[in-house]
Amino acid sequence: MARVFVYGTLKKGQPNYKHMTNTAKGLAKFQGRGHTVEKYPLVIAGKYNIPYMLNIPGTGHHIAGEIYSVDEQMLQFLDEFEGCPDMYQRTLMRIQVLEWEGKGGAGEARAAADGVLECFVYSTATYPPEWVGLPYHDSYDSSGKHGLSYVLRESR
Repeated sequence: MARVFVYGTLKKGQPNYKHMTNTAKGLAKFQGRGHTVEKYPLVIAGKYNIPYMLNIPGTGHHIAGEIYSVDEQMLQFLDEFEGCPDMYQRTLMRIQVLEWEGKGGAGEARAAADGVLECFVYSTATYPPEWVGLPYHDSYDSSGKHGLSYVLRESR
């Protein structure tokens, strides 16, 4: 099992959360909530209003999201879903645990000890330079105050 931190449309209550609960795509078990230890820019960009975490450590905000434990099948699905490695790149990042529901394993002991876990995160280093000038968010909600409606893939 691998740990994945999701901050956008795959979170509970968001448009693509259905994929996290579709066992035909693999297993994803909610473990808790957290935010990135380092600051990153989280922007909503492109004609489909997709949330992107730009891989510019030290700039932006501590990004809020959810931590999942996923099996290899779900990890492969997420790689494909996220357009990895062209659109997003899957990298390890340090996540500060804020709420923990996960059970068992050394990861739980580590989370309890210093409150930090290493998780895979889909961020991007392959973005148009003008995205750096977009507004930065600390969390994503598809129906948030930003007013930028996310366009589902099936509607594109």
